[in-house]
Amino acid sequence: MKKFAAYLTATWFGLGFSPKASGTFGSLGALPLVWVLAFYASLPIMFAVAAVLFFAGVWATHQIIKQQENKDPSLVVIDEVVGQMLSFSLVWPYLADWKIYALGFALFRFFDICKMGPVKFFDSRVHNAWGVMLDDVFAGITAAIVLYLLCSFF
Repeated sequence: MKKFAAYLTATWFGLGFSPKASGTFGSLGALPLVWVLAFYASLPIMFAVAAVLFFAGVWATHQIIKQQENKDPSLVVIDEVVGQMLSFSLVWPYLADWKIYALGFALFRFFDICKMGPVKFFDSRVHNAWGVMLDDVFAGITAAIVLYLLCSFF
């Protein structure tokens, strides 16, 4: 049961098993959750959900990688879910517009793939479940800042 729960969490209900672009599917899998939270909850609740998913992700990722050499397997996408959620945190009032979701998705994927600054540090130097989760947290924070600036000026 513990192994099943770890895989269910880490793969975000199986999206991580996508044969190609599992990170993209994980990021897309976060959007319905963000939409529901934006319309039926509040920003503090979104942060609480992201925090719970972060710590659940650390646990689940640890369960998966502790018995293998690959310390960031592509099937783990809970990190993308958390990072994608955070990318919308500074533009909460704008989340009624689908274009914000598209732009936030694109920005998060850009920063997640390019791995600049703290994203690169956690991706390349912290080879454990914390590193897997934190590189996407920082990609989400970076995307949130850029998305906020774009929304503020345009």
